[in-house]
Amino acid sequence: MDRLGLSENATFRCHAMAATTVPTVPDLVKDFVRVRDYTMRLAAPLSEEDCCAQSMCDASPVKWHLAHTSWFFETFMLEPYEPRFVPFCPVFRTLFNSYYNGVGGELYPRAERGLLTRPPLSEIRLYRANVDRRVRDLLSSADCDPRCAALVELGMHHEQQHQELLLTDVKHLMSMNGVVEPVAYPPGWLPSPPAPVETDNEWLVFDEAVVEIGHRGPGFCFDNELPRHRQFVERFACGARLVTNAEYLAFVNKGGYDDPDQWLAAGWEWRLQACRRTAGPLYWRRNRDAGSDATAAGWYEFTLNGPVPLDPNKAVTHLSYYEADAFARWSGARLPTEAEWERAAGSDHPDGQQFFGTAWQWTSSSYTQYPGYVIPAGAVGEYNGKFMVNQYVLRGSSIATPEEHARLSYRNFFPATARWQYTGIRLAKSLQP
Repeated sequence: MDRLGLSENATFRCHAMAATTVPTVPDLVKDFVRVRDYTMRLAAPLSEEDCCAQSMCDASPVKWHLAHTSWFFETFMLEPYEPRFVPFCPVFRTLFNSYYNGVGGELYPRAERGLLTRPPLSEIRLYRANVDRRVRDLLSSADCDPRCAALVELGMHHEQQHQELLLTDVKHLMSMNGVVEPVAYPPGWLPSPPAPVETDNEWLVFDEAVVEIGHRGPGFCFDNELPRHRQFVERFACGARLVTNAEYLAFVNKGGYDDPDQWLAAGWEWRLQACRRTAGPLYWRRNRDAGSDATAAGWYEFTLNGPVPLDPNKAVTHLSYYEADAFARWSGARLPTEAEWERAAGSDHPDGQQFFGTAWQWTSSSYTQYPGYVIPAGAVGEYNGKFMVNQYVLRGSSIATPEEHARLSYRNFFPATARWQYTGIRLAKSLQP
């Protein structure tokens, strides 16, 4: 067995992915460079101070994201397979490990990553360049272990997850700036958000059926998307689009945040602590010039491009599970299960139904293993499996999600209190057979 718990003679099956086809080396190197360059593009408009700060324990500094994604390649690919391996800096093994206990050594406290003023950002850039060169050289060498290609593919998908986290962490950091609410990215720097949907929220009806959910076919997936399996789904309906700012504002204006009957007990406790100053989504702000205006004109929303007037037709985002559940209850509906969501999203539907590319959608399903799933042994089992407790599944993808991750079977997951991600609401209803 090697240090990741993988058999030397076994067919490579990485802990966090399954791929029936592996790209050729030239294509893999091209994709590797593209993914790594895009991460640096996301950091380019930010100052060194922006890249070092940490706004809360759930978020990480940009500098840490840049380093950790390089640590991943250095630790899981270069260290076991590079001839005459020498670490770029031995202390990085501790500083930029996230949660891999199986790697060995102490873990630097997550909540204290913003205290890492050393190494400087300039050294992290050198670290990235060094790892990039060595990965390309290893992939192109004649004696490269065939498992390296699968590790690079996994590492790229891991980095794309951190690209999304980088954007949401920066947004939270900028929103904490006090009197000044800075622009993190100039208009046009990031892909354009999807256009608001200006239609009534109709109901899509699905009859009871035994359905298959989980990843199928060729291509990459994470281990928590497997194995594909059957599940019985009762007759139900789900919203043809996501809940809008205007619809959620009605919940706010009609006292939804002040009515404990609409909230789960734990949600009400969270509401009293987390929403003491502003009852509403995380980045909504009162327009000081609007007085008591209860319409969307009385609010603005903080974005990565700075504050903008609240668009009533835009999908509401940055909600906790508790808020999503309370709104659904107030609306006379509920949140869908992940099996219901996958069935609906996999049916024929127009783009306007916002299953992908707008917001991650809370489901009522607890994050746990699919039937037949086994957590792999060794350090490789620490990517997804050990987090299958006290979290809820979100489906779809957001405006910050890399395109390759917007697939039908993708299972995102967060605790019920999380709302710094682009999280929104799709309603569901149970129907009589």
